[in-house]
Amino acid sequence: MSVTTTPRVAPAERIAVRCVDSDVHPMPRRGELVEYIPEPWRSKYFLNHKVGEQIYYDAPDYAHAYAMRLDAFPPDGEFACSDPDMALRQLVMEAGSDIAILEPTHGEMRLPEATSAYCTATNTWLANHWLDSHNNWHERWRGSICVAIEDQPGAVTEIEKWAEHPFMAQILIKAEPRPSWGDPCYDQIWATATKYNMPVSCHLSRGVYETLPIPPVGLPSYNHDFMVTYSLLAANQIMSLIFDGVFDRHPTLKIVFIEHAFTWILPLMWRMDAIYEARKNWLDIKRKPSEYVKQHIKFSTQPLDYPEDKTELSRAFEWMECDKILLFSSDYPHWTFDDPRWLVKHLPEYARENIMFRNSIEIYNLPDTVPVLEGQVRVF
Repeated sequence: MSVTTTPRVAPAERIAVRCVDSDVHPMPRRGELVEYIPEPWRSKYFLNHKVGEQIYYDAPDYAHAYAMRLDAFPPDGEFACSDPDMALRQLVMEAGSDIAILEPTHGEMRLPEATSAYCTATNTWLANHWLDSHNNWHERWRGSICVAIEDQPGAVTEIEKWAEHPFMAQILIKAEPRPSWGDPCYDQIWATATKYNMPVSCHLSRGVYETLPIPPVGLPSYNHDFMVTYSLLAANQIMSLIFDGVFDRHPTLKIVFIEHAFTWILPLMWRMDAIYEARKNWLDIKRKPSEYVKQHIKFSTQPLDYPEDKTELSRAFEWMECDKILLFSSDYPHWTFDDPRWLVKHLPEYARENIMFRNSIEIYNLPDTVPVLEGQVRVF
């Protein structure tokens, strides 16, 4: 007996995009990624030993739910956000996101070649299991080209391979590898990104030992100080990008910091501008550092630092010109999930449209309409 599967086809009718989620984490099902890892790294590195937890993680109910929403686990027992149809229901139909930027997560390996091999596998897996015509029939998923920034030739090859895929929207890197991003060794990666007019996004990760972000006093002991450390890491990379002249060498380069928080950028801009005014004759950059930030750098809204006095956040939003630098993100399917219907209420009215969809449409080169899905919740 033959079984015929009816093709999934997007409706012809379209609706305006009103919410773009810049941080969604698809996960492979058990064993799904292995076949895509190129040899010899599949056998030589990833299948020859088991790896346990690399850092103590004290997120709520981690032992049971791995820091994920309990309702994000599919009924078949696979990992949270491993089922594209379930993710579509929860994130798009029920929460109201119109387009989601998919960012597969992985840690940094101690060998650059191993990280690069894992990225190669991840890109093929994402294209075949989320961005294909069966799972992206609705055209709501956009992918990330994962690259190992410490392997510059491999990163360029991966970008060249995937940049013209119709549903790849950004290049995804990690911030931990040394040296910092202002070093000219990365120029070919930045040049390739601008060649295809693609933003380079950075998402926090968990690596091992020297691949973890290290504060001046050494490695963190717990998850809470580990998470705060990521803002320090991002601040260092921003200073390096600006003061080492990356944006002058690559004037159309766009950088997105995902899940590194953002309220700290305001005092950092103040401090960089003050140093610039005092030492501009010694510097080669052409503008105030804060101007580079507002033109070239974006931040995701999650995690949102939310003080008890909401007026403090409102003033910070205004002073940092949040309508220029923020992108909405939910962090689905993690327990820290920010529902867009909740988040939009805490944004200044003048900035809501820019943060919820306009900035993302511009930086990710997204369409401003998507196929209508009957019954989808609309954020606003």
